[in-house]
Amino acid sequence: MALQPVARRSVPDAVFEQILADVVSGEFAPGDALPSERRLAEVLGVSRPAVREALQRVAAAGLVEVRQGDTTTVRDYRRHAGMDLLPRLLLPGGELDLSVARSILEARLHVGPKVAELAAERAGARLAGALEDVVDALEKAGDPVGRQRQALTFWELVVDGADSIAFRLMFNGLRAAYEPAIEMLGPVLDAEVTRIEAYRSLAAAIAAGDGAGARRLAEDLLGAGTHGLLTAIRTLEEQE
Repeated sequence: MALQPVARRSVPDAVFEQILADVVSGEFAPGDALPSERRLAEVLGVSRPAVREALQRVAAAGLVEVRQGDTTTVRDYRRHAGMDLLPRLLLPGGELDLSVARSILEARLHVGPKVAELAAERAGARLAGALEDVVDALEKAGDPVGRQRQALTFWELVVDGADSIAFRLMFNGLRAAYEPAIEMLGPVLDAEVTRIEAYRSLAAAIAAGDGAGARRLAEDLLGAGTHGLLTAIRTLEEQE
């Protein structure tokens, strides 16, 4: 078992982090029974209440099933976890997981145009000034990471304009996964966020209420760079 004693100052968060990491990494496979609360407390050097709280949090994340008076069974996170798990999957151990990066790019490519279409239809001119200001800030940003942050702000406004709680929560999950890797991915995506006129055209279509035009322009903006990155990622995956 890969679990390590926990420093008292980080209980019960560190207990949660260790169990979660071992479930996601496959140290504990779906269907496995976790050690008892008593055993976990002994191995980790913490109290049983701390272990119990951590297990409740892991269960709330959809990673284990806790039955009163019974064993705690590991679940398949691919079937039961939510978008909030993405950040942990993208950078396990501080290294980029190519398959997760690929899935995030694929989701962005397919969701972004629809969100832009909805924003044009539901918000339109209300977004005009804010989008223009962000594109101006994007143009003035002096480094790849700064440009990525402005691009995220642009899409934040677009998602708000789409007025869809499902897309909002999806965006939250994708953003939470992307931001820890922004220093790594920023330069790679810089060719996309330096297309200032493409952003201006998309902002204008949204402000004009042109849903079809906004969708087409978003597909163009996100498509070129994303397809190139997906090709590169697949090549790297084949080399692993």
